[in-house]
Amino acid sequence: MSAQIGVEVWRGGVNTWECDEMGHMNVRFYVARAMEGLVGLAAALGMPHAFAAHANATLLLREHHIRFLREARAGAPLHMTGGVIAMGETDARLLQVLWHSETGEPAATFQTRVAHVTPRDAVAFPWPQAARERAKALTVEVPAFAAARSLDLSETVSIADGARADALDLTRIAAGAIAPGDCDVFGRAGAEQFIGRVSDGIPRLIRSLRETVSAAAPERPARVGGAVLEYRLIHLAWPRAGDRVEIRSGLTGADARVKRMVHWMLDPETGKAWGASEAVAVTFDLDARKVVPITEAARAELMKAAKPGLAL
Repeated sequence: MSAQIGVEVWRGGVNTWECDEMGHMNVRFYVARAMEGLVGLAAALGMPHAFAAHANATLLLREHHIRFLREARAGAPLHMTGGVIAMGETDARLLQVLWHSETGEPAATFQTRVAHVTPRDAVAFPWPQAARERAKALTVEVPAFAAARSLDLSETVSIADGARADALDLTRIAAGAIAPGDCDVFGRAGAEQFIGRVSDGIPRLIRSLRETVSAAAPERPARVGGAVLEYRLIHLAWPRAGDRVEIRSGLTGADARVKRMVHWMLDPETGKAWGASEAVAVTFDLDARKVVPITEAARAELMKAAKPGLAL
């Protein structure tokens, strides 16, 4: 498979400390790589200082659609390429592909929606003509392996808020505060904070669900974990240093292979939503490195825990 869609925007590898209990790079570092790659893609659009403190324009992340395609384990060399899917008056849809450098196989893909904004107050304003001209040369099509598979990417209005989380009895899987070191040069929390805190807290929601799946499997695995196949993350507001955050989560469905979950990142003080996400995940046999199927009996049991009405 060719490892060139667009231009190279990042290159590096996987550190041991970036891997989690599943033995592969944790999702927070995929998003961190994507954001670093976004700096490189901004430079390709003629905005080399877009993420510097003295910038007069930057790119604000609105949404990520991520597909996790192949594990990235400690020591794996990786690189990222990027291009422009479409550009509007003040926004753009970008494609970023994280590749295994030695094999040329994709590790993950990101459809990234950004706005062209003023750096500190995030007011959207039109792209300069130079960026539009460069975008033409960077135009790419979304390959099949990066297209949405199990998630709907159509425009949506989020229903996330604290009162609704309480009404749906969503599980509080994580809570804390944004530290100064969690923020970018403009004072906004890094994009990896949302998915990273979901990852930290997910055992609170998922451990019993994994046990349900593995206990009913035709061949019960000795050790099980989980892996996310696809994610949609919508950023609604950006917490800053000192702001509190909590993750409220619930199961929305399951089929013969995957579980679907929704996570809301909320301000526990006001109930307002910082972001909302939907994930498609599997139970993973840690020894065989393969998906554990969901039997019909297990699915019926899982659906008892599902939250009707839960959505982005």
